[in-house]
Amino acid sequence: MKTRTTRALSAGAALAGLASVAACGGSGAVTAAGGRPSFEGRGPITYVAGKDASGVIQSVLDRWNKLHPKEKVTFIQLPTDPDAQRQQMIQNAQTKSDAYTVLSLDAVWTSEFAAHRWVDRLPEDRFPLRQMLKPIVETGEYRGGLYAVPMSSDGGMLYYRTDLLEKAGIAKPPVTWSQMKADCAKVRKLPEAKGMSCYAGQFQKYEGLTVNFAEAVNSAGGIVTDPKGRPGVDSPQAKKGLDFLVDSFRDGTIPKDALTYQEEDGRRAFQAGKLVFLRNWPYMYSLTSKKDGSSKVAGRFAAAPLPGLDGPGTSSLGGHNLALSASAENKATAIDFMKFFAGQEIQRFTLSRAPGAPTYHALYDDPKLIKQYPYLPTLKKSVLRAVPRPRVFQYGDVTAAVQQEGYAALTGAKSSAQALKDLQKTLRQQPATD
Repeated sequence: MKTRTTRALSAGAALAGLASVAACGGSGAVTAAGGRPSFEGRGPITYVAGKDASGVIQSVLDRWNKLHPKEKVTFIQLPTDPDAQRQQMIQNAQTKSDAYTVLSLDAVWTSEFAAHRWVDRLPEDRFPLRQMLKPIVETGEYRGGLYAVPMSSDGGMLYYRTDLLEKAGIAKPPVTWSQMKADCAKVRKLPEAKGMSCYAGQFQKYEGLTVNFAEAVNSAGGIVTDPKGRPGVDSPQAKKGLDFLVDSFRDGTIPKDALTYQEEDGRRAFQAGKLVFLRNWPYMYSLTSKKDGSSKVAGRFAAAPLPGLDGPGTSSLGGHNLALSASAENKATAIDFMKFFAGQEIQRFTLSRAPGAPTYHALYDDPKLIKQYPYLPTLKKSVLRAVPRPRVFQYGDVTAAVQQEGYAALTGAKSSAQALKDLQKTLRQQPATD
């Protein structure tokens, strides 16, 4: 899931590039041959997502509405907090209300919503899935079926100060944690680096901590849960990952302030010249590149894959997918809208207004886009190596447990070994996905 405030999708100009989509018949309330739902009904629908702070989502919906005046989409904005979004969607599903049509699901919610039949299984042949990166497509699948269509993705990257590394005689960004610490030690000897901290991520007790915890565990060769949701966090590999974070707080590699960091806190610290390295999502690249005075490091940073224990690390796979509420009406319109919203042209426009992680191979490999967004090749590597957070029925309970035990270890309330043992015990109480 995206752990930062939900970033809006955008649409640029060139409305001609957005062709209207052909209709498809059937209804979610009717089953076609083979027992799968077919889709019928045309008319107004709703799109449900977190708050659109930039107004870009509405611009995309306006384009759809102009093309489809009899099938307009109304935007229902939920709170910024992902947990609150999930809870409101669940409440709508449990009451079988038709108020919500198309849902913007965090990529890690698919199993829960599909298992409870809160969303419909979708017709795979209606969407260009083969043109998308496979790990991204898999976030919308459950037990062999497609229940959500990738709309946007996310992969963590290591932002670093190119100017300081170069001045310290370091030719390449680090690929291991030990290299990162050694590089930082060299950089901090420079007069320009006086008072700087080495590294930060997102360590406040919220979803960002789950992401950073999972990345540390996976980057050391461990797992939080296997593909079926069975826990495996009480292992030597997982301990090495958590120990990296715990020891880094203890030896000052990570500043104590980072215990309060969410994405924007880290971005602001990096932009202010307080950090040599920062783990964050691609959205910050364009913000940190601004030359309006808001960033002290514009033109003096780059992004690399996350480091790991013995080599390149593993990002948590973020992103949002489009799902169709099982209790919705006008499902033929909804399918067409989902295809439109998740289309390659919309994502191309999105990249021009809200840089992030597209889902299509072609957008990562486009020379013009790479020139404009140099991080794309690195981001593609991050996404292809990424590991989803636990695919479980009760994701809210699992992430809460990870945050509880992870934070206890980082603050010294528990040892790494005890925190992982307690987390394993809690996760065993969760039902597997198979």
